[in-house]
Amino acid sequence: MTAAASTFRPWTPPRRTERMSLPLFLWQSWRDPLQIWGEAHFRELYVDGASPLGRTLVVSDPAGIRHVLTDNAANYVKGDLQRRVLGPMLADGLLLTEGDQWRRARRIMAPLFTPAHTVRTVEAMDRVCRRRVDGWGLPHHGARVLNIDSEMSGLTFDILSATLFSDDLDGDAAGFEKALNHFLAVGARISPLDALKAPDWIPRLGRVAAGGDARFFKERVDALVARRRARLEQDDAPDDLLTALLSARDEEGDGSGLSDHEVASNILTFILAGHETTARTLGWTLHLISRDRRIADILKAEADAWDRDAASLRDLIWHRAVIEEAMRLFPPAPAMIRQAVADDEIGGHEVKAGQSILIAPWVIHRHEKLWDEPDAFRPERFLPENRKTIDRYAWLPFSGGPRICIGAAFAMQEAVIALAEILKAADVEAVTPVEPRPIHQVTLRSSRPMRLRLRARTDQPGGSA
Repeated sequence: MTAAASTFRPWTPPRRTERMSLPLFLWQSWRDPLQIWGEAHFRELYVDGASPLGRTLVVSDPAGIRHVLTDNAANYVKGDLQRRVLGPMLADGLLLTEGDQWRRARRIMAPLFTPAHTVRTVEAMDRVCRRRVDGWGLPHHGARVLNIDSEMSGLTFDILSATLFSDDLDGDAAGFEKALNHFLAVGARISPLDALKAPDWIPRLGRVAAGGDARFFKERVDALVARRRARLEQDDAPDDLLTALLSARDEEGDGSGLSDHEVASNILTFILAGHETTARTLGWTLHLISRDRRIADILKAEADAWDRDAASLRDLIWHRAVIEEAMRLFPPAPAMIRQAVADDEIGGHEVKAGQSILIAPWVIHRHEKLWDEPDAFRPERFLPENRKTIDRYAWLPFSGGPRICIGAAFAMQEAVIALAEILKAADVEAVTPVEPRPIHQVTLRSSRPMRLRLRARTDQPGGSA
């Protein structure tokens, strides 16, 4: 296959040229944090200044990011803001815990995400993807317009259920999607009260409005745990993540296991950090493909050559490159906040204890000093022969350092398989010239439902011919 130099540039929000007032900052932080970024953030590697969050240093320099996330990671903890926003749902999950509690849980779960264990899920992932594509019922020589956001949410939820929970979540996809959408749109917004560090006893209206979502998740997860405990007692439990969470003991510590609350928090963490982020990545990937026929043709040929076995997944180099470029342009987690425990220095910038450090993949991935044509869709950047030129800390869809996403390899494998199965069966076409607009709601979502036309392929054996 020959390289295809893409020149498509997806729509991005305008960048500010003037400093925001406090009311405007609070409004945009609540409405869509993507709107707070200015031209300087995409041109300077460090932006130091005051904000309602206190003194804040925005770090886009890969060396500085490495210092915060890896070299001196112990000095930088998750900020209070993230705990306030996500704590009601994920308080004791891997995403938010710190110190010994985090290390213990990470040790317990790490064996479930080794390369050897991940590759064993290929068959199940592919089976779920084929079932989803077949379920679309693409008409012979015809097409269907689909809500891609919803379809990718259902697909990744079904994969999660099949591979990590042995289908114990099967049938709940629609309910989880509805509750998660409402939680992210309403309950997980950055309240001005949180930004101003108001006392926790003052109600946050968004979180009050999302109370029903929290009850839904608690009821479903409690029932899931109860069913699995019963199977464990009967010695009939499958070997999956849920069984591991309930059975594992901290062999390096006191031999204790996770509490029911910790188990529930981590199940919800994997639904949010695993299912939701991969669904959004697939949606943005399909959008980009729909706008670039040259890239689509390369991917279809590569998908046709894949024989659906684990060994040949490594041959899907363009699939991986396109997905990685999609995560560059549309990072699933657009921003990370860290808080300094003690005084430090980052790239010559003095940092005081308690100061907020902002690492924003949305900015870093489009930074003028880190990328050629940063706003252009150019997946060839991530082909094997080019990827070695990309600094490890200039591309952060899975974070980095000790707290890098435990399921990164799982998510990439899932996305590659899903994309290959879709492209074996269908051409992906834009429905309208108006592009979807990204919005930051914990993850990076489309502000309106993303709709694409999938047309049954008739040009290869796996199509509708």
